[in-house]
Amino acid sequence: MTRSAPASPAPVLSRRRQRTQRILATRAVAESIVSLAGLLRQPVRNQAGAEIGDLVDVVARWADGQTYPPVTGLLVRVGRRMAFVDAGAIDTIEHRQVTLRTAKLDLRDFSRRPGEVTLARDVLDHQLVDVDGVQVIRAADLYLAEVLGRIRLVGVDVSIQSLLRRLGPARRRSRPTPERVIDWAAIAPFGDIGSGPPEVRLRSAHGGLHRLRPGELADLLEDLQRPAREALLDALDPEEAADAIEEMDADEVRNLLRDVDPVRAASLVARMEPDEAVDALRDLSHDEREDLLEQMPVERSRELATLLGYREDRAGGIMTTALVVVGREDTVGSVLARLAELTDHRHDIDAVAVVDEEGRLVKDLPILDVAVAGAGVRVGRLGDDGDPVTISPDADLSEVAERFVEARRLSMVVVDEDRRPLGRILADDVVDALLPAKGRLHLPRWMQ
Repeated sequence: MTRSAPASPAPVLSRRRQRTQRILATRAVAESIVSLAGLLRQPVRNQAGAEIGDLVDVVARWADGQTYPPVTGLLVRVGRRMAFVDAGAIDTIEHRQVTLRTAKLDLRDFSRRPGEVTLARDVLDHQLVDVDGVQVIRAADLYLAEVLGRIRLVGVDVSIQSLLRRLGPARRRSRPTPERVIDWAAIAPFGDIGSGPPEVRLRSAHGGLHRLRPGELADLLEDLQRPAREALLDALDPEEAADAIEEMDADEVRNLLRDVDPVRAASLVARMEPDEAVDALRDLSHDEREDLLEQMPVERSRELATLLGYREDRAGGIMTTALVVVGREDTVGSVLARLAELTDHRHDIDAVAVVDEEGRLVKDLPILDVAVAGAGVRVGRLGDDGDPVTISPDADLSEVAERFVEARRLSMVVVDEDRRPLGRILADDVVDALLPAKGRLHLPRWMQ
């Protein structure tokens, strides 16, 4: 199904209704929706109307990347036996019964095939991710309907009404209550689905995840339980995962790094911005920290170990080593080429440190000054001849804050006693360090 174009700015509830219309806009689909929760334990009948057993579960396949997973069969309890009925034998699925096409039936033992999940066992009441709404949800009910010639999973209900309906009288359980139904096209169905085979734990090709901002992914990682959290990390590119972890609360980062395999934890930390990586490592025990450093590439491990050597209440403790250092004779064209290679660090680089032949800082050029100059111009000729704003790595945070106020700069270079650049401090790093508690405030996507 083709996704509708992004809606214009509107309240979240309005956007929810627009998403709901995806599955309800067609009358045939709306009228054929069946509640999975209501269908469980209902009779399965043959063509002649004779009851052969009761429905235990519905099997669906979503390993092929289809937007609406097709039903591939049913699990039916026949006496004391659990049998599998292929979807090709299904005539109709109604609110209170399933009717098959034939009176003769080959009831086979169920063996899960690659890419299949049992909806009641693996998905119902489990955590899922609503990519459009950017939230972790729990499936109170799942809705089936005939779409494109097959019975498919078309939506998930997250309403309290559905939970209450399932706890109520049996005669009321079979009727859908789609007050808060979310189109399955908006769902990344991995959640805490841990009983299925690995290949169906996550529809990793779900493009919606990759449209989310790091802060939104961080919210999801914080809300998901451990198996689901690891599944979400599996679905993300390593750089995406690292960016998201940088946005998480410190306690959640610590828990995540302790939960995942040390090799994986080391890989994630190594991809984080240096100052963020150091913050994460400081929150671990000494043994945990050393273990992760040993798993990293040697150069990265040494870099982070050096930063860890500075006190966290000093300039060196909050600086990042994502620093662009160039010589006075380098051309603007060559510097711009280097900057183009560092797009992953674009939030930490707002200026270029220019050094002399001895490696001592002589200028700190804003990127804009470099960008508007001619490609063949030597960077040593740009900017004024005043002393760049610098700070010692041993300066305390109050001194760092004072220097920022005086200089009115967005960043400043941390230098050693010989004025050789060690790192850079951004203004927001100072704010984070001085605030008694850090947290994130994310505006809804339609407001951004």
